[in-house]
Amino acid sequence: MALDAETRDQLVETVRRFVTGRLRPLEAQVSENDAIPDDVIEEMKALGLFGLSIPAEYGGLDLGMEEEVLVALELGRTSPAFRSAFGTNVGIGAQGLVMFGNAAQKAKYLPGIASGEIITSFALTEPEAGSDSAAVQTRALREGDHYVLNGAKRYITNANKADLFTVMARTDPSKPGGGGVSAFLVERNLPGLSVGKPEKKMGQQGAHICDVVFDNVRVPVENRLGGEGEGFKVAMQVLDRGRLHISAVCVGVAERLIADCVAYASERKQFGQAISQFQLVQGMIADSKTESLAAKALTLETARKRDAGESVTMEAAASKYFASEMVGRVADRAVQIFGGAGYIADYGIERFYRDVRIFRIYEGTSQIQQVIIARETLKRGG
Repeated sequence: MALDAETRDQLVETVRRFVTGRLRPLEAQVSENDAIPDDVIEEMKALGLFGLSIPAEYGGLDLGMEEEVLVALELGRTSPAFRSAFGTNVGIGAQGLVMFGNAAQKAKYLPGIASGEIITSFALTEPEAGSDSAAVQTRALREGDHYVLNGAKRYITNANKADLFTVMARTDPSKPGGGGVSAFLVERNLPGLSVGKPEKKMGQQGAHICDVVFDNVRVPVENRLGGEGEGFKVAMQVLDRGRLHISAVCVGVAERLIADCVAYASERKQFGQAISQFQLVQGMIADSKTESLAAKALTLETARKRDAGESVTMEAAASKYFASEMVGRVADRAVQIFGGAGYIADYGIERFYRDVRIFRIYEGTSQIQQVIIARETLKRGG
């Protein structure tokens, strides 16, 4: 249910102040410690950030897609690790439950997800299944009133913090591709479920990814999400929304970097004048601003279409493809404008340069987005 304009604007302004006053001063600390302080997490919970997209009847803010995009834009103006702390609760970790869960499942889990008491995670990727998401090999064999899960997932965001996993597993090995895959709500404390240590990553310190192993994990039948064999459909519909959220975060990061570039270029002097006066520097700023505006317009337009009930599979893929590639170019130009200062840690530009690289990979690589865009365009006849 859409917020009225005044309430929406108040929410966006509250998030903007939180980002500026609370999160940005902690960026270097979070990167150095590879951890977000517990008190910051509690403040995020109090602001309702863990339940942005959860229906109001379960304690969430029940934001529409456009509203979520506007909030994500603000969250993009600080280190992406902060958003990742609650991002799975807002997006891929909970939206399968919101979209496909039955009344009992929603009542059991969504209030805790909305409050941040339950942290969620989305377990799809495997050593041999990532871009080819229908190639899932984790098995779920039914034994009476349980499914027995065996297999391993890789690079699972927030796995070390998660209380509840949405797991894609193959229930019918005789069916190739997505038709034999089902989705399950798997609680962290079930015997046989183990989580590996966080991986050392190129960027986004403070956000963790881990392997998740299932060794004869018995999951009650009532924890299957949707019908048997519907897991691939669950994953794809969840990713449509997640891709728009990521697109908005990319735009927010780009806007942050552009503002930092303008401020630095206006103060840094070479040849007796601010470098902002040189046309080649202005060209980089102009290119970054133009691409950011284009990504923002595409993302907002697609969000409005989704809120109107239109299918946006192609548009969401195009938004994510363009926005994630765009922010990579903006970050590269930012390093160039800052020069030597952009390459050292003190200014934080090199950190953002590393942080944004993952946007072109997760929730579908740029190449997968190209495949989707082309496929959907061909279906539509242009």
